[in-house]
Amino acid sequence: MSIISLKAIEKYYGDYHALKGIDCEIAEGEFFSLLGPSGCGKTTLLRVIAGFEDVSSGTVVIGGQNMAGVPANKRPTNMVFQSYAIFPHLSVAENVGYGLRRARLPRAELAEKVNGALKMVGLEGFGGRASHALSGGQRQRVALARALILEPKVLLLDEPLSALDKKMREQMQTELRRLQRQVGITFILVTHDQEEALIMSDRIAVMFEGEIAQLAAPQELYRRPLTRRVGEFIGVMNFLDARQVDTGISQVRFDVDGLGEVEIKPEQLPKGARSFYSVVGLRPEALSIVYDGSPKSAVPGKVVDLSYYGDMTYYEVQLEGTSSPVTISMKNLTSRPVLERGAETQVTWDAGSLVVFAS
Repeated sequence: MSIISLKAIEKYYGDYHALKGIDCEIAEGEFFSLLGPSGCGKTTLLRVIAGFEDVSSGTVVIGGQNMAGVPANKRPTNMVFQSYAIFPHLSVAENVGYGLRRARLPRAELAEKVNGALKMVGLEGFGGRASHALSGGQRQRVALARALILEPKVLLLDEPLSALDKKMREQMQTELRRLQRQVGITFILVTHDQEEALIMSDRIAVMFEGEIAQLAAPQELYRRPLTRRVGEFIGVMNFLDARQVDTGISQVRFDVDGLGEVEIKPEQLPKGARSFYSVVGLRPEALSIVYDGSPKSAVPGKVVDLSYYGDMTYYEVQLEGTSSPVTISMKNLTSRPVLERGAETQVTWDAGSLVVFAS
């Protein structure tokens, strides 16, 4: 069941068209991400949902209620900002309970709610600590507790992890996902980090230039991007020029640069297109370097560069008949040597992983 419905949302700042006909349904209890490069409109859309920005036209419905004319402080939402907005002169408990001041709760009840919120984010016993003495990860947890203590129907997260170092960021990604499942409310995350969105989200809306280019679950988005632009933005994808050879009942044959003739199933073709396919995409893990033997489908290649990551090595391999090398990811095993630059090798691929893009 949808808790948020966005219909034909348009937003102008003077002549600048920030949001262009956004239509989207966000489910109750869903972890939903708005993903895209800087300036694509994702934060503007989040602020429209929150009520910090008015729409130029269109409708925002939250919990079955039209939000036209409803100010931010009256909406069933709360936001965690990128800067956290922690009050340095207040203690952790005073920061967390700040939003309940107007409720004029008895002191014992307020303390109970604050302690419960702190326990929820893993800061039990931190109430008396000075907020300026907290680490970045702890400040982020305080901001979450302060937002959740008000029991919103929807929690809005504006790049809340961007100020954290890599290790803390990865830890908080797991914590946020766990917390969302625990409280069971809808989370909407704005991020420019593709990996973060893939890890945390039930569904992702990829945005470019004020429009949603594709809205899908992480696996579908990664494996079957609708456009080359989405494929380029989500992770790493190799692109090879291709020409359609013929069309059969169950398969279509393509002549792909570097790979030769490849048979592709109809479901791998872009929806709605009929012909004039010119490019196929392959993720690095869909290509494999052959260490033993020479399978019938293998093609020759040469390692021109590599990046060693401990558990994985990413190779740049030049295939015959291609203008630029392809990226191939290989799991590092004790029985599998790391190849050197200049090494001649053989490359195979998973034909079912090819994605065909219309020209």
